[in-house]
Amino acid sequence: MPKGLKRYYGAGDLHFITCSCYRRRKLLNTSGRRDLFLEILDQVRQRYAFVVLGYVVMPEHFHLLISEPQRGNPSTVMQVLKQRFAHRLLKFSRSTQSAAQPPSEEQAVGEEFRIWQERFYDFNVWTEGKRIEKLRYMHLNPVKRRLVAKPEQWLWSSFRDYYCRKPGKVRVNDCSVLKLRVRTPAA
Repeated sequence: MPKGLKRYYGAGDLHFITCSCYRRRKLLNTSGRRDLFLEILDQVRQRYAFVVLGYVVMPEHFHLLISEPQRGNPSTVMQVLKQRFAHRLLKFSRSTQSAAQPPSEEQAVGEEFRIWQERFYDFNVWTEGKRIEKLRYMHLNPVKRRLVAKPEQWLWSSFRDYYCRKPGKVRVNDCSVLKLRVRTPAA
C-alpha cells in the first residue's frame, strides 16, 4: 500500500468509491464503453460476492456504493475491475485501429496505455444518512454535469433501479451473493 494511504476494511461498512480515468480523460465517453464497464462490474460483483447499492458511470470517472466483498477486499475488487476493463478496452482499441486512423485518446497517453488513475477514493459509510447522501450525490451527478435533464434519463446509473423499479446492467441490492457465516460455538 502506498505510504500514508489508509484503508479501513473488515468492519462491515459500506464503501463509497470514486475512481477517475487517467488524467481525467473522457475514456468512458461512449455508451459502448460505459456498457462494457457495467458488464465487467457485474461479473466482478458476482465473483467477489459483494452487494452494489448504487453506481454511476460518468465520461471520466465512476462512483460505486458497495458492501465489503466476501472474497478479497474493496482494493482487490477495484484492482480486478480496473484491470479487466482496461484489458478489454485496449484489446478492442488495438484491433480496430488502422494505419490511416489518427491515434486515439488512449494512444495519446504514450507508449504505456493508461486508462485509470493509480489510486481510488474510498469513503466508509456507516450511517443511513450517509448512505442516502451518497446515493443522491451519484444519481444527481449526470444532471449537475448537464448530461441529462433528469436522473432517470442517464442509463448508466442505479437511479432507475430505485425510482422506476427497472433493473439496470448491474444487479442492485442483490444479497443472494452473500453467504451467512456462522461461528462455531465456544467450548
